[in-house]
Amino acid sequence: MSTADAPPRRRRKEARPQELLDAALALFVEKGFAATRAEEVATRAGVSKGTLYLYFPSKEDLLKAVIAQCLSERIAEGAAAAAGYSGSASALLRNVLCEWWERIYASPAGAVFKLVITEVRNFPEISEFYTREVVEPAHHLLGDIVQRGIAQGEFRPVDVSAAVHSLVLPLIMVCLHKHSLGACEAGAWPLDGHTFIRQHVDLVLDGLSCRTVPADNAPPPPIET
Repeated sequence: MSTADAPPRRRRKEARPQELLDAALALFVEKGFAATRAEEVATRAGVSKGTLYLYFPSKEDLLKAVIAQCLSERIAEGAAAAAGYSGSASALLRNVLCEWWERIYASPAGAVFKLVITEVRNFPEISEFYTREVVEPAHHLLGDIVQRGIAQGEFRPVDVSAAVHSLVLPLIMVCLHKHSLGACEAGAWPLDGHTFIRQHVDLVLDGLSCRTVPADNAPPPPIET
C-alpha cells in the first residue's frame, strides 16, 4: 500500500483522557473553573465536545479527575512507599516531602493548589472531594510518620496535627507563589522553590528533633513590661 493509499492516522483512544486533563488544568488555572466552558477544554485537547463528555460527564467530574491525578494518586504512592520503609522517621519524612513536593513544584500539578483555593468556596462538592481525597490522606500519611518518630524517640512529643500543618502549609504557599507572583514578569519576587522546599523540611525536622538544647542556646527569659 502506498503512502497516499494509507488510512489517516488516528489518535489512540487511550491518549484522549490525558489530553483532556492537561487541557482542563491549563484552562482552569488561566481562566478559573467557573469561567471555563467545556467546549474550550475539548477544543484545547483537539477533540469534540461529545468525546469530552464520553470520558467526563460534567465539568465537575473533569476537575475531580485533575485533582485525583495530580495529587491523590501521588499521595497514595507516598503512602505505599512509607508502609514498606523500616529506617528512621526523619529520613522517611525528608524523602517523602522533598521528593514529592519537588516533583509537584516542577510540574503543572502545582497549579492545582491555586485552583482549589480560589474556586472551592463556590463549589462545595469540589471542596468535599478535595478534603476527602487529598487533605485527609496526606494528613494521615504525614501524621503517621511524625507519630512514628515520637514513638522511636527521634522526635519530641508534639501536637501531631500542628506539626503536619507546619510542614505542609509553607509548601503549598511556594506552589501558590510560582503560579501567582512568580508568573508575573514585572515585579516578581524571586524564589528558588526547590531550595526552599529542602531548607524548609530541614528546618522543621530540626525543630522536631528531640536532641537536647545546650544551655548556652537556652531561650532568653521573658521581657518584663
